Amino acid sequence: MKTKNFELYNERRKILIVDDEEINRALLEHILSDTYETISAENGREALDIIKKEGDNISLVLLDIMMPELDGISVLKQLRNKVNIDEIPVIVLTSDSHAEELSLELGAVDFISKPYPPQEIIRARIKRTIELYYDRKLINYTERDVLTGLYNMQYFYQYALYMDQKFDEDMDAIVLDIHHFHILNERFGKKHCDKLLKKVATNLKRIVANSSGIVCRNEADTFFMYVKHKDNYDDILEDINSLDENLRFRMGVYQCVDKKLEISQRFDRANHACNMIRDSLTKHIMIYDRKIYEEELFEENLIDSFKKALENDEFIIFYQPKFNVSKDVPFLNSAEALVRWKHPKIGLVSPGIFIPLFERNGLIEQLDYYIWKKVAKDMKEWLEKYNYTVPVSVNVSRIDMYNHNLAHVFKDIISEYGIDSSNILLEITESAYADDEAQIIEMVKELRNEGFKIEMDDFGTGYSSLNMIARLPIDVLKIDRSFVKNASEYPSDIKVLEVIIDIAKYLNVPVIAEGVETKEQVDLIKKLGCDIIQGFYFSKPIPKEEFEKYIVERKESL
Repeated sequence: MKTKNFELYNERRKILIVDDEEINRALLEHILSDTYETISAENGREALDIIKKEGDNISLVLLDIMMPELDGISVLKQLRNKVNIDEIPVIVLTSDSHAEELSLELGAVDFISKPYPPQEIIRARIKRTIELYYDRKLINYTERDVLTGLYNMQYFYQYALYMDQKFDEDMDAIVLDIHHFHILNERFGKKHCDKLLKKVATNLKRIVANSSGIVCRNEADTFFMYVKHKDNYDDILEDINSLDENLRFRMGVYQCVDKKLEISQRFDRANHACNMIRDSLTKHIMIYDRKIYEEELFEENLIDSFKKALENDEFIIFYQPKFNVSKDVPFLNSAEALVRWKHPKIGLVSPGIFIPLFERNGLIEQLDYYIWKKVAKDMKEWLEKYNYTVPVSVNVSRIDMYNHNLAHVFKDIISEYGIDSSNILLEITESAYADDEAQIIEMVKELRNEGFKIEMDDFGTGYSSLNMIARLPIDVLKIDRSFVKNASEYPSDIKVLEVIIDIAKYLNVPVIAEGVETKEQVDLIKKLGCDIIQGFYFSKPIPKEEFEKYIVERKESL
């Protein structure tokens, strides 16, 4: 496809003129403004700010060498170190012939001498430079994936936009992903899997050709398709699934795309739908629909509201008591701090919604820090009010565990509020240990050296090896609520609880059963040798003010 028939951009090209002399800027604007859109900067620092903001919206930079604050040579040096920005062509404006060679070495593509030559020459040089720039970009875009021969993603996106202009029809964006491709690589080797990918590519080209569509390979095992709309894609999935008995695909489809959206956003929606069935054994096609769109909007709203929620104390700490049941009369042992979000517009938002969301986008670190400080503040108030407090567990996410300053963060908090480290129990899920065993264990050791006690939460769900469990530095095991429920409903599962409690005894650490809701479950847990219980049978999570009555009762019983 020739450049004349396929333009990457059809708006007026934008040229940045950088010169400290106003008269020079005005002269170049006069020469160019009828053909190009011009913007100006009077020094190098201002020019870099504009380039950073505008990016590849700029088609050419006309750059003076001699300028205050930051000269042209310094600008060229900085542009060389910027990814993508260094591709923008630069023509140097100079009266110093010695500067021309250095400018070319630093990436300038041409130079225009001062005083300026006739405007026809200036126009011709600029026109030719811009044409070469876009010719080069088109060549880059038309490069194909080396392995499969499919379009690369950059060209695919540009061609999809071209199709929007060519076809006045509804279009569908499709993402295809091979289930557990990394396992195939391990089983059969890269050479065999490369052949499979080529086979898939050949068949996808055949499929899209029937619907005037295009296809590209986005990543190792992910393919994008842009095709004319159809209501059902079962036949396509069946077709490619039949290529090899070891291949199984999942498909995300964004039907009748909104062509006002950026092309990448359309495939983001298809990819989001595809990821929703990543672990499904029965569902292989997911259509991006209104419900998914509204869920995405809801999540974006939560993310946008997060900063203000912290500022306005919208996150409320609830406390769920843990009781020691080793004696005839249960007594308060400790508590777990749990967060609730009282959103001013949405209302009460379940932690089951916002916690996983914040874990995915990294905001969980800020939320955890907020909770830790609130809990420490509450404990300080209890000490001042009652001259007594109980240990409180706070959740530490797996993301927190990669913060090398985590021990110092907790030390600063307890120092600020004047509480003892032994009263802050740090809950870390078993699956976090399995993520990066060496890193997590090292961090846990550091926290324990500072006096903090570690509770392994959700024990039994993280698929730890027995060898790993024996080496884990922990102080408490918390049995996941699912085991308590299963043991009470299915007597054959009682043995699982016995094994977990035996492991705790082997590690010489106390064990806590959570999710205990009935008298029968309490009796069973006690009989099996677990002395600490958390659950609705004794108390649901309650606000600080309600929890204080348990502190008072415990103090009076001593």
